[in-house]
Amino acid sequence: MTPGEHTRAVHTPDPPRLEQTPLGLPVHRSAAFRFSSAQEYADLLSGAQKGYSYSRVDNPTTDAFAQAVAALEGVGVDGEVVAQPFASGMAAISTVLMALTHAGAHVVVPREVYGGTYGLLTTVLDRFGVTTSFVDMTDLDAVRAAVRPETTVLYAETLANPTMTVADLPGLSAISREAGLTFVVDSTFASPAVCRPLEHGADVVVHSATKYIGGHSDSTGGVAVGSPELMTRVRRARIDLGGMLAPDEAFLLHRGLATLPLRVARHCASALVVAAAMDEHPGVLRVDHPGLPSHRDHDLARKLFDEGRYGAIVTITPPGGRAAGLALCDRLRLIAVATSLAGTHSKVSHVATTTHRQLDDDALAAAGIDPAAVRISVGLEDPEDLVADLEQALDGL
Repeated sequence: MTPGEHTRAVHTPDPPRLEQTPLGLPVHRSAAFRFSSAQEYADLLSGAQKGYSYSRVDNPTTDAFAQAVAALEGVGVDGEVVAQPFASGMAAISTVLMALTHAGAHVVVPREVYGGTYGLLTTVLDRFGVTTSFVDMTDLDAVRAAVRPETTVLYAETLANPTMTVADLPGLSAISREAGLTFVVDSTFASPAVCRPLEHGADVVVHSATKYIGGHSDSTGGVAVGSPELMTRVRRARIDLGGMLAPDEAFLLHRGLATLPLRVARHCASALVVAAAMDEHPGVLRVDHPGLPSHRDHDLARKLFDEGRYGAIVTITPPGGRAAGLALCDRLRLIAVATSLAGTHSKVSHVATTTHRQLDDDALAAAGIDPAAVRISVGLEDPEDLVADLEQALDGL
């Protein structure tokens, strides 16, 4: 019996099984997967058999992306390193923190922590009984003193946003080990092409893959990397919370990995040129970039980071307070006032009204952030053109 036209339209022949490995990552744009039997379905859901059932749970394309990031982050680490993919950097951060805390738990976090993470801790997790201490992470004694019996997580940022403070990863790791904590590091600003925190004692590394990993401002995603034991806990929380990375986004982010070292080396070299020029400009009160010998963490950056790569963010502070910072952004002609960072285009944002808008003036002061601070994400343009744009904007203030 020949099936009807609607049946034939729905039940097309199976796609060919590949004998060769494609150089481009295949995109498995399917929400659900078919099984050969009901028992296979049951075995897969129970964990008795590996495979794919539903793309909110796992997907071959997103797994390929996660495994690729784990391979980059896990260099030089004893033991197996695996990763979990997420729909955004904040999905990765929130899921990791939810997996590692509970009602009554306590977290130690940098004072200048990213505003999204600050908001998660102070307006979401606090409602479920998780408390947070915001401390100066450059003062290891202060970090050690902040740890309580109920502390479960020590959280740091490889490069802090926007002060570019460098985390003393080995020192913080030692404190974490002493206290039996899980040491989580947000390494978005560094990427694996600058620093790999697992090499220096971190237990979990999180990224907003939207930034340097993707690299082209055309995809959104996140990733968490760590031991199989920790990532099993994180995966369970990811499935329950639903923040899964889509396969099309995973394809774009995976594509970005191939050029990550090339792009980041260029980003970092140009950022150092911009930082040095701004450091000499009379209209700038302060420049934050660890590539400058005057930066307080320059020696630590040289120790922890790949040679010549100090990150691609330069934060400058003009005189005049909040209004001056906003005016500086508006006077730029080449550098775009735009959301996010990394990508091919240089971007600028006024810190107090964007990335750290969740912090009031007292919290900004405690984090060492001036209300006039302007964060520059240095792209792939010629650095001389970026310097010229900044100089004309500063000269007109």
